[in-house]
Amino acid sequence: MQALELFKNKIASPAKIVITTHHKPDADALGSSLGLKNYLIKKGHEVTVITPSDYPSFLHWMKGNEEVINFEDKSHQKEAIQKIEAAEIIFCLDFSCLSRLQSMQDHVKNSSAYIVNIDHHQDPKDFSQFSYWSTDAAATCELVYELIVDELGDKDLLDADIADCLYAGIMTDTGGFRHPNTTKNVHLITAELIELGADNTKISKLIYDTNSVNRLKFIGFAISRRLVINQDLRIAYFAISKKDLKKYASQTGDTEGLVNYALSIDGIKIAALFTEREDGIKISFRSVEEVAVNKFAQEHFNGGGHKNASGGKSDLTLSETTEKFEQLIKDNTNTLYNQLELIHEKN
Repeated sequence: MQALELFKNKIASPAKIVITTHHKPDADALGSSLGLKNYLIKKGHEVTVITPSDYPSFLHWMKGNEEVINFEDKSHQKEAIQKIEAAEIIFCLDFSCLSRLQSMQDHVKNSSAYIVNIDHHQDPKDFSQFSYWSTDAAATCELVYELIVDELGDKDLLDADIADCLYAGIMTDTGGFRHPNTTKNVHLITAELIELGADNTKISKLIYDTNSVNRLKFIGFAISRRLVINQDLRIAYFAISKKDLKKYASQTGDTEGLVNYALSIDGIKIAALFTEREDGIKISFRSVEEVAVNKFAQEHFNGGGHKNASGGKSDLTLSETTEKFEQLIKDNTNTLYNQLELIHEKN
């Protein structure tokens, strides 16, 4: 409670605030950042959102997007650094360790600002003066809503634009309200957001149903030519090369959701997406409810995340990485699927 009271005192008077989130922000990362920004502006603060990288164009509709500074944009990097150095408060949203900021990491780490961390990922690192954290939350946007409404008592400052941002993050991090993290609390909060003016139909269309022709062709190519299925190991995965991405003029966000096609195959328990980038292989893991992939990602691919949705990376080649993945599944079948088998035995 003492930390909460200190936080309340810090934001009680107008301050210079920077809000940041993880590299390659998704809807929860950007929605929580812009939702919080639009709220703090109403409180009289000077607020700047700085992202460590670009993000999908289907998120550009959020209020305040045009003012976001992309740290990787060299033409604005000096301004971003100056904002961080001048900040009195820095909010770190939707990540549990500063390494997720990549090239921004040292600037935030060396800042004299009061650091606030709002997040729902497991195993948070101790880098903030105030942490509003819970793995029970489906999304960081859920926590931002609870912080504003329950802890700060400022529901009256929420409007339709803020509600749109927060709704988007909750909708996507629950997989369109399909994942096991879709709790009673999620439905209660999203109902409140809709009452505040969140346009759920519009948001769903903008995020899920706004595709370029190239993206649709890429998805078709990936499913028909790059999907590997191993029913014996109960795995399926995509291996996407830089050449594949170039062929379809891939933009940030074009691989979003691709891994879920692999997980949707009957009998598959673990799915993965291996994407070749300039700095190595980016990996996304997904699993059915009973199978945890977060520790697997942490132990073998320098990653982590949620139980059923985790990420990682590899410095090996694309083919070496997929070979390593298959071998690890073979070697760890008992560990990975033990809980699943116990559940089956009980039934």
